Amino acid sequence: MTLTPAEAEKILAANFAPWVLDLGLTVVETGELHAVLRLPWSARLAREGGGLSGQALMAAADTATVIAVAAARDGFVPMTTVQQSTSFQRAVLDADVRVAARITKLGRRMAFADITMTAYGATEPAARASTVYALLG
Repeated sequence: MTLTPAEAEKILAANFAPWVLDLGLTVVETGELHAVLRLPWSARLAREGGGLSGQALMAAADTATVIAVAAARDGFVPMTTVQQSTSFQRAVLDADVRVAARITKLGRRMAFADITMTAYGATEPAARASTVYALLG
């Protein structure tokens, strides 16, 4: 049975720091090996020039990975980021962001994921990330 978006929202609320919750992320979709979150546009997250900050995008990618791993494992388990690499390709200006995380390998102790971040209404990604997680439980 796959984790539902409503169950994933509860995981988000119960397991993330208040500043991550302040990003306003919502779970749009979950599946066997993926999760899609929405990062809402906020001027508070913009940097000089009006583009969404890279830090916000990186935190969203990191969070989406946790939800994708939880979906793949049918529930939350303690885990920690081992590595994250992010490439920024274009600015996000005044648009929400679709944060799609796909698990590429799920082992007993490690998980690997690719994340694509695309502004809603755009066809090309704003950023891409890859993450590696240690599964602690």
